Amino acid sequence: MKFKIIERNHFQVVGIKRQVSCVNGENHALIPKIWDEVNKDGTDDLLFKLNNGQIKGVLGICVETNSKQVIDYWVATEFDGDTPEELLELEIPKSKWAIFEVHGPMPNAMQNAWKQIFSEWFPSSDYQHTGAPNLEVYPEENPYRPNYYSEIWIPVD
Repeated sequence: MKFKIIERNHFQVVGIKRQVSCVNGENHALIPKIWDEVNKDGTDDLLFKLNNGQIKGVLGICVETNSKQVIDYWVATEFDGDTPEELLELEIPKSKWAIFEVHGPMPNAMQNAWKQIFSEWFPSSDYQHTGAPNLEVYPEENPYRPNYYSEIWIPVD
């Protein structure tokens, strides 16, 4: 797996948030449905227009909750400015990030990369997940192309 380590100060994202069950892998079916929704209702177009931060693209953000069975899943973008009233804002903390390249069509390429990171990379690395939000970065291109490039950002120590 190709990855790099970077450090970033905190930054703000704006977008929409949904609670997603992780019981029995339900998140693997529910998250693509959230993307279908934001693609149909124009939210993704709005987020691409608002994107004015260092990370170029729309983000899928996994935020842990008090329950191990539920996460908050955001579709958002890095944005510096006043939050539009139809969106929510989230502060991403200063972190050291392991950034993984993901190649291939969505959603399978992303889901496969997540599995590989947690089954192969973490067990063989000296890094630990910090518990801060994970980011999926989706550039403004056709995500179903065979050679689509995206990224996974994981906060590590």
